[in-house]
Amino acid sequence: MTLAAGNYGTVNAELFVTENVSNTDYFGGMLRHNSTQGGIDKITLDDKMLNTSLDLTYGSRSNGMSWNADLGYKHQIYNWYGIYPGLLPDTTIEGIDERQTYHTLYVGGRLSAGEILKESSVKFSRFWDAFGSAENRFVAKPSLEFDIVEQKIKANFVLDYISGSFDQNLDKTASIKYGFTNVGFQPSIKINKNDLSMNLGVGFFYSAAQEEGESKFFIYPQVTAAYKVVGDLMIFYAGAEGTLQQNSYSDFAQENFFVSPTLGVAPTDQKYDVYAGLKGKLASSVSYNIRGSYKNEEGKAIFKSNLYDHANANTDGYTYGNSFEVVYDKVKTLSLFGELKADFSKNVSFGINGTFSSFSTEAEAEAWNLPAIKLATTLDVNITPKWYAGTSLFFVGERKDIFRQATITLPFPPDEEITLKSFFDLNAHVGYKFSERMTFFLKGNNLANQNYERWFNYPVQGLQVMGGASYKFDF
Repeated sequence: MTLAAGNYGTVNAELFVTENVSNTDYFGGMLRHNSTQGGIDKITLDDKMLNTSLDLTYGSRSNGMSWNADLGYKHQIYNWYGIYPGLLPDTTIEGIDERQTYHTLYVGGRLSAGEILKESSVKFSRFWDAFGSAENRFVAKPSLEFDIVEQKIKANFVLDYISGSFDQNLDKTASIKYGFTNVGFQPSIKINKNDLSMNLGVGFFYSAAQEEGESKFFIYPQVTAAYKVVGDLMIFYAGAEGTLQQNSYSDFAQENFFVSPTLGVAPTDQKYDVYAGLKGKLASSVSYNIRGSYKNEEGKAIFKSNLYDHANANTDGYTYGNSFEVVYDKVKTLSLFGELKADFSKNVSFGINGTFSSFSTEAEAEAWNLPAIKLATTLDVNITPKWYAGTSLFFVGERKDIFRQATITLPFPPDEEITLKSFFDLNAHVGYKFSERMTFFLKGNNLANQNYERWFNYPVQGLQVMGGASYKFDF
């Protein structure tokens, strides 16, 4: 069990329970809660948030077979507090109801039996919000594996069904419905020969559109290879992989809590991701990974700030240029990734990684809200058997967005391209193990007190400090 509290009225609580029901069966449960009362400087609307979830599982492990069944629910509250400065009079701002509520309910399970039926999964989830939007999704992924003439053959199957609707579009003139059934078959053969290992596969997908959109058939390369140039010290690897990605309102809302409940939802055709790299060890405790890649995606989903229409009859809390839509474009991404990990001893570990990307778009002027640079580093230290500490630093480069408005009289104001400044977020924590069961900790986030914007007009909380304790019960 963990309980913690901090400034901005932040409360964090976790309860994790496991119990062996028999020699083979077990039960587990996790209750999580995270909330803040808000209080970001110069914000005129409510910026509090709440995220509470409950996850339950029951499973069994025996010789040759294992399975588990899962059930969960999540409740989230967020607010569209990102109003463009000086855009609206105080009387209008006072009348805005900026709250959005998300609900997620899911049930699912996994099964692995024998040498042929490898881990297979099934999951049904329902996602809905406070504006009448609702989405159902069913995903089944059976996986088979067997040997033929000393070669390992694998066959993955995918059934991904999604159906959803929004009560209205942004200008309240029509409702929005979407539905897709994606069926995939992905056979592959694994070949190992001395220092060379290859996985030769192909993906066959069919996407059937139930509402708007076209039904299409896709074929993707799914080929990977690795060659040990110098044992485990230097491994060259390469691949060409593609897939059909099912997008969903649920996934969009979890990535960007401030989307409007008026989205167009459709799959992304990831035609191919061609990559090559080197990985290995510089020493017994230091590993590295360098990779370059070129990705081609048709219908890639990109977040973009919604238009503010002064004459819009829809006055819901997301219609004031303070929410985001999803636009789809053909995007090609050239990127370079580098990572270094080091375990200097059992008490000190360090890691640093960075991704540098270049995007090209076809229809949109920019790859909105996609950063060209992302860096991260972590350091964890066990100071003594009782004390431990750690730090992390994240850096995100500049992103582009656009502010658009339609006024009652012509001509409309010109679109304003916005550059969101790069930012870094410095975090640290320290803990004291009072006993085998009790641990006290103190965490600090955004220690540099950076008032950066992760999304356009959405500044984050400044310096955050939270203290608490964890206790392990013995049932």
